Amino acid sequence: MIVAIIGAESTGKSTLATALAERVRTLAGLRCTWVPEHLRRWCDERGRTPRADEQASIADAQAAAIDAAAAAHDVVIADTTPLMTAVYSRMLFGDDSLVADAIAFQRRCAVTLLTALDLPWEPDGLQRDGEHVREPVDGHLRALLSTHGLGWSVVAGRGPARADAALDALSPLLAARGADLRARLAVRNADPSAARWTCVRCDDPGCEHRSWRLARGGA
Repeated sequence: MIVAIIGAESTGKSTLATALAERVRTLAGLRCTWVPEHLRRWCDERGRTPRADEQASIADAQAAAIDAAAAAHDVVIADTTPLMTAVYSRMLFGDDSLVADAIAFQRRCAVTLLTALDLPWEPDGLQRDGEHVREPVDGHLRALLSTHGLGWSVVAGRGPARADAALDALSPLLAARGADLRARLAVRNADPSAARWTCVRCDDPGCEHRSWRLARGGA
């Protein structure tokens, strides 16, 4: 079971991946690990960002690392997938050649978690281009997922609340794999305000997807 965490820069993907992996191990009793973003190590080792011709190998390395982890674990939390590389290749170099393979990999993921833009932007070395790119990256991700019929769950909140929201999205899948989450559900259900999903207009999770499509002229 591969859990994909994708999202714009400085939206807490790495922090969420580590926290979520720990919660799945502790609460669900499953063999769970997380796979870090290959691009971060690549940039640290070379002291620069990749060129257009180096994007494909980065995407391949990310996929290979996730597959290797999946071979030895029940659940793998992936801190980004090849889809992120495809989005940046499109935005920075006008290159869509990585999209097809990235979408094919994304279809293999049991769930896609999209990190919301509700955290403050923070600098983090070579990888980050600035707060101004977060909304365009988020838009490209949503457009690709929507165009190719791939669902996603938006994960928002700060601190433990963000990991709680992610675990809520995973709970049905974990339960289907034999995880006993009754104790957690009892605690959560005892506090209706914590379990209630809200947006600026209503408490329907589906409206987040619909409002995004409507804003872009969709149905």
